[in-house]
Amino acid sequence: MRILKIDHLGVAVNSIDKGKNFWSDILGLDFEGDETVEAQKVKTAFFPVGESEVELLESTAPDGPIAKFIEKKGEGIQHIAFRVENIEEALAELKQKGVRLIDETPRIGAGGAKIAFLHPKATSGVLVELCER
Repeated sequence: MRILKIDHLGVAVNSIDKGKNFWSDILGLDFEGDETVEAQKVKTAFFPVGESEVELLESTAPDGPIAKFIEKKGEGIQHIAFRVENIEEALAELKQKGVRLIDETPRIGAGGAKIAFLHPKATSGVLVELCER
């Protein structure tokens, strides 16, 4: 497996509109736009920072994973995403090494990226996302 870079940091928020105030208006990061990913019950917004991005995540449903995260832990960093060269090979290697996966096969995320999550119990409590763009 070859990790190319930190692709983005996912930040769970109650409201992207309110979140934009801090990330764009106060910090001066460019707002790249938002997108709703129906299958994941989430609205996303990206703010590029160098070669990486900050991704704001707002739940579109009370039973969505972001709503559950905020209910349990409050707003804040929800995951870290690493860009990999080949996500299928990365998942196969991790599975072979005994790493617990949430997604054994990639799914489509924001921006059409192929994504998969590793279980936080395998990563010292950090939700790790792999993505291939």
